[in-house]
Amino acid sequence: MNLFRKKSIASLLSQVENKGTSLKRELGPFDLMMLGIGAIIGTGIFVLTGVAAAKHAGPALILSFVLSGLACAFAALCYSEFASTVPVSGSAYTYSYATFGELFAWILGWDLILEYGLASSAVASGWSGYFQGLLAGFGIHIPTALSSAYDPAKGTYIDIPAILIVLLLTFLLSRGIKESTRLNSIMVVTKLIVVVLFIAVGVWYVKPVNWTPFMPFGFSGVASGAATVFFAYIGFDAVSTAAEEVRNPQKSMPIGILGSLAVCTVLYIIVSGILTGMVPYQQLNVKNPVAFALQFIHQNWAAGFISLGAIIGITTVLLVMIYGQIRLFYAISRDGLLPKVLSNVNPKTQTPVAGSWVTFAMVSVFAGLVPLDKLADLTNIGTLFAFIAVSVGIIVLRKKQPNLHRAFKVPFVPWIPLLAIVFCGYLMLQLSSITWTGFVVWFVIGLVVYFTYGRRHSKLASEDATAAGFEQKQAVS
Repeated sequence: MNLFRKKSIASLLSQVENKGTSLKRELGPFDLMMLGIGAIIGTGIFVLTGVAAAKHAGPALILSFVLSGLACAFAALCYSEFASTVPVSGSAYTYSYATFGELFAWILGWDLILEYGLASSAVASGWSGYFQGLLAGFGIHIPTALSSAYDPAKGTYIDIPAILIVLLLTFLLSRGIKESTRLNSIMVVTKLIVVVLFIAVGVWYVKPVNWTPFMPFGFSGVASGAATVFFAYIGFDAVSTAAEEVRNPQKSMPIGILGSLAVCTVLYIIVSGILTGMVPYQQLNVKNPVAFALQFIHQNWAAGFISLGAIIGITTVLLVMIYGQIRLFYAISRDGLLPKVLSNVNPKTQTPVAGSWVTFAMVSVFAGLVPLDKLADLTNIGTLFAFIAVSVGIIVLRKKQPNLHRAFKVPFVPWIPLLAIVFCGYLMLQLSSITWTGFVVWFVIGLVVYFTYGRRHSKLASEDATAAGFEQKQAVS
């Protein structure tokens, strides 16, 4: 059996027209931008900015966001070309099937399961922390044993709030994509208002003296900060998983991917500049840096709004990450590499319901039992690997199929994809050896799953075998 058999672009496009398993096309460019912004602005801006400034970059956190933003911008251009050319669910997994073949597609799919699954779990853990803080303000306290991931030293065993929010959002997504995106858009507009509120209030309290020294940890600190805040950008690629539910994907996908990334990058740079100008960077090592900064300047009324906005913001990130995981399971299952039940579509809601609840089970286990810091680093390395693979894919596909119709083209190929590869590879090297070890272990498990299940149940392999048998019959006759 050929491990590197490829799917043709034509077969991928015809696959989405299968009425028995197709998804409903209801989304436009605005919905996609809201999905992208919903996925990007959340944990990064409300949680990671403080830690990255205090421990890694200092006021040069602005440069960390620029560095990460550039890596994402180059990768986003590559995603936009693929998403408009091959508007099929599955993101980098699907693109790899057409470019590198089945084994590499599986490796990318398994990598994306790591990205979306652990990102969902990490965000759910962050949501739990903010939500419990809000409850504490009303004098309500969740029992310690049920308040956080497994850590007997602290007396915590399971994070019940994290599991409950995943349950609620999974139920919402199982009801239909239009209902989910409508609620997402409302929450995204709300959190954008909250971010603008912080900018409008905080800009008057900036003290340039707080920006000195600008780069206290040197450029290596800026690079480490970029690797840390990279988590803040994770999400724009989730827009590409919605391809089969978009009315005009050739036009809308690039707008959704690049538009959401542009809006979020500008906001990140402005917020990080104001944040480090308001508060000395050494004091920002807190879980709620944006709200803390407003309390620092005695604007407690605004801090309350920020805390509420953070909960809403993190909720939208979680919604889109779970959505991406469900659609990824759908795409891989439809190809036979995972059990068929994950791609069964409910005829009424036109959503993969079984896949939704399997995702809930997976995310809940990690969110409820695994500490947040371990989840975030593994998510980063998985995402960076996917970005590199997509960028390589653009170069390969341009060389092999130069005449393929492309609704959107990455400019200056191969230089833009090569820049994406260099930037993302550099950020991967900034991650710890423990993270790399976990990444390798995950891939070994993935290869075991492929060779024991996926290889034998592959639909493409079955089609190839049927075609070969037919040709052999013809030859004999």
